[in-house]
Amino acid sequence: MPPRKQATPGQGELLDMSTTKEIQDILWKAADKLRGSMDASQYKEFVLGLVFLKYVSDAFAERRAQLIADPELAEIPEHRRAAFLEEKDEYTEENVFWVPPTARWDYISDNAQSAADGVGKLLDDAMNATMKENPTLTGVLPTIFNRDNVDKKRLKELVDLISDARFTGHGDRPAQDVLGETYEYFLERFARAEGKRAGEFYTPASVVRLLVEILEPYEGRVYDPCCGSGGMFVQARKFVTAHRGHDYTHAIAVYGQEANERTWRLAKMNLAIHGMDVKGVGDRWADTFVEDKHPDRKAHFIMANPPFNMSDWARNTKDPRWRFGVPPQSNANYAWLQHIVSKLGERGSAGVVLSNGSMASKQSGEGEIRAALVEADLVACMVALPGNLFRTTAIPVCLWFLTKDKTPQGTKALSERRGEVLFIDARNLGTMIDRTERILTDDDLARIADTYHAWRGTESVKTKGLKYEDVAGFCYSATLEEIREHDFVLTPGRYVGAAETEDDPDAEPMEERIARLREELFEHFEESARLEKVVREQSGRI
Repeated sequence: MPPRKQATPGQGELLDMSTTKEIQDILWKAADKLRGSMDASQYKEFVLGLVFLKYVSDAFAERRAQLIADPELAEIPEHRRAAFLEEKDEYTEENVFWVPPTARWDYISDNAQSAADGVGKLLDDAMNATMKENPTLTGVLPTIFNRDNVDKKRLKELVDLISDARFTGHGDRPAQDVLGETYEYFLERFARAEGKRAGEFYTPASVVRLLVEILEPYEGRVYDPCCGSGGMFVQARKFVTAHRGHDYTHAIAVYGQEANERTWRLAKMNLAIHGMDVKGVGDRWADTFVEDKHPDRKAHFIMANPPFNMSDWARNTKDPRWRFGVPPQSNANYAWLQHIVSKLGERGSAGVVLSNGSMASKQSGEGEIRAALVEADLVACMVALPGNLFRTTAIPVCLWFLTKDKTPQGTKALSERRGEVLFIDARNLGTMIDRTERILTDDDLARIADTYHAWRGTESVKTKGLKYEDVAGFCYSATLEEIREHDFVLTPGRYVGAAETEDDPDAEPMEERIARLREELFEHFEESARLEKVVREQSGRI
């Protein structure tokens, strides 16, 4: 096998990027050169917009190739074939965006060097033309490539490199999957680069996976009231694909909204790249508390990672969503929880990421609201997560799982769990991947999700032969009476107890250990006093 051809990003040399990982790494390195003086959030739009345009062009070319290969094309008179290949319906009916000629990547690549008004104007025009032909993308794609703060030479180099990155032709994997992974990779890299500011658009992948694995959204309406870049929706689609196959991905319909304009655009592009209906996140960004974009819609599944402990929110004391108590202005945690409860369908379930304080706070009426939610039997499970899962915040977090129905649900034959709440203490799980970041491994995710499903008696664990048991230090099924005794504090550590440990026959007896530690501490103080005396004497001599 001949050696792989190497090139420095930007040389325009044809690269053999046969794997998705290679595409991701090389594009990131090249794109990073463009950062310059560009605002971080603008830079994110800039790069992801380019990747999106390349994707829609590749997907368009893939569909065009299918039409050319179709035997029925031979039945069309030769003089009409070119017109047939340009018929818009042949693409849109297959959920492929129609890409006008001047926005197709071949045209951009061929004219990037010679365009009279420069490559920036060429790209802005391509974005505008694509939005004009596809109303669901109106206002979504960035038109910021011809601005003064963009290094046109490096932009041209990036266009050349993206031209060589084929998002099609990866075995039996469609362009949609390859580009979808690349888009997610870029979102993660931007989240790492932006730190705390990334919280508005990115939830760590292992946390999203845990929400999805517990909720199991096989079919129905999936809702996220603060959807960020759409990661919850994408993971739900992946779950359906993994368990039911690509043919069933349309078994879920996604709905949500996002308050930040730039993040809303990222979500629309993310859904489009993954073949999901972009209309679900609305025709415009909007604050959920000010303007509910889906006022009459109820969901089968809700997943959310709201801003933690948000104090700057649009509080209306007469809002009908506050069935369990008016949330305080100082913290929107219980506003989010009550909004989510108001959106649950008859047998709906929800998973919500909140700060640990939400489990025990009694300030400004939060304790009373929490007690009311528990008494209404809406809380199904509480999970305490390990620290360092979020690069964007040092605040410890937990997961709330809510449900409208804890009964066996007829033919589903679930376990009867009315009047019970499952507590899982997962603070000791996870693996540090670097000095500051932890992830939940596949085994960690399976342990937590299997514990929940064993408790609930779902089909996914029946096939594994798993049955629920309380495990000291990890999980405990508490009755409402026990929760009342703890004054409605929902911190798992209060219920699961300490992990059982076996006595070590070689271990040092506790009394001897205490005596030894006291002696060592005394010796430490004596040595400190001696060193201090030496320092004073030396200082006197100087």
